[in-house]
Amino acid sequence: MDGQVIFVDDEAAIREAVQQWLELSDFSVRTCASAQQALALLDRDFPGVLVSDVRMPGTDGLQLLEQVLALDRDLPVIMVTGHGDVPMAVQALSLGAYDFIEKPFSPERLLDSVRRAQDKRRLVCENRQLRQQFALKDHIEAQLLGVSPSMENLRRQILELARTSVNVLIRGDTGSGKEQVARCLHDFSPRAAKPFVAVNCAAIPEHLFESELFGHESGAFTGAQAKRVGRIEHADGGTLFLDEVESLPLAQQVKLLRVLQEKTLDRLGSNHSIKVDLRVISASKPDLLDEVRSGRFREDLLYRLNVASVQIPPLRERREDIPLLFEHFVEQTARSHEREAAPLLPSELAWLLGHDWPGNVRELINAAQRHALGLSAPVPGVDAQSLAGQMEAFEAQCLHNALLRSQGNIAEVMALLQLPRRTLNEKMQRHGLQRSTYRPAGSGDEE
Repeated sequence: MDGQVIFVDDEAAIREAVQQWLELSDFSVRTCASAQQALALLDRDFPGVLVSDVRMPGTDGLQLLEQVLALDRDLPVIMVTGHGDVPMAVQALSLGAYDFIEKPFSPERLLDSVRRAQDKRRLVCENRQLRQQFALKDHIEAQLLGVSPSMENLRRQILELARTSVNVLIRGDTGSGKEQVARCLHDFSPRAAKPFVAVNCAAIPEHLFESELFGHESGAFTGAQAKRVGRIEHADGGTLFLDEVESLPLAQQVKLLRVLQEKTLDRLGSNHSIKVDLRVISASKPDLLDEVRSGRFREDLLYRLNVASVQIPPLRERREDIPLLFEHFVEQTARSHEREAAPLLPSELAWLLGHDWPGNVRELINAAQRHALGLSAPVPGVDAQSLAGQMEAFEAQCLHNALLRSQGNIAEVMALLQLPRRTLNEKMQRHGLQRSTYRPAGSGDEE
């Protein structure tokens, strides 16, 4: 299709003729007998062109033009005027009409104007979409920091999934930021204005699970003095995040599966089902397939939760992000406590780059907070002021910069630093730097 056209005219014969002309030229056409009918079809995202007669009973073409341009100033409106209505056509152009066509008009005259207007509209819509994408990209980069290819890929994946309504399973090591990823999936989705409800399944005692998730009526059990809205019902319209979902008891897994299948829930002690509309994002450290094989997790529930999956890379696999993250959390802590943080010494930076970070970002945040508050240096057992320590740190930083600049191409690093292969390998091993960390996502190991 070449585009979409809404044609407005109170005469049925003209509507039918114009529809045939435009459809023969591969346009999708909707016809309307009144301005009110046309307005009901239009919004700011309409990707096509409006063509309207001027003289119509009720709301005329000029009034329609004003209302459409108030909705979207960039939507092309072509006015059709009768013989002798040139002053009215000039008024329409001054109000913002794209073009006017005088009756009687030929199909060629109409097609030429519609095609030009459609080209303009296509460019406007494409530019808006690009601006929106850039705005989202800037926003999510502030939420999920990192310059590594794996983080760029993660952000791109989140923005793609956020536009859908599918359930998502997040995999990642402890402290890798699973809840932050879940929040981004919610914040950049059409559900962003609705609740984001986070539940840590490992933190709820088993005998309280049903009440916490599904709610209860007054008197449902001893101590239930008032009605309680459960977490699932509270997330209606929004997103339910189930962290450590592998800890969900089997009995509650059955009830959750029914909610996902039927889109209804029953409060404890109630005979009435409540409709719920929610997206479920779950997170797990162990592989849930292993949990299924061991009989601890239902296979049918796994398939419902794992429509799409996201893998968060551990910090040790994206070491180039460590200095940026550490500096960000140091500044954040120092600002919140209204104090000046001590600068990071080269030996401290070298240790940060070489540490394996088993606690991932959570451990890094702790180290940054302690550094900002002057509680301890991040480097245990290292004399930060010694000449040897500073030289080691400087060497590690040079290697890191060269690997980052060359995207892990060893031949380029050898040329940049003028080092033989064996020496470079030894130094990288000593500083805990791995070539794979700096390679672009999806690239092989070829030089």
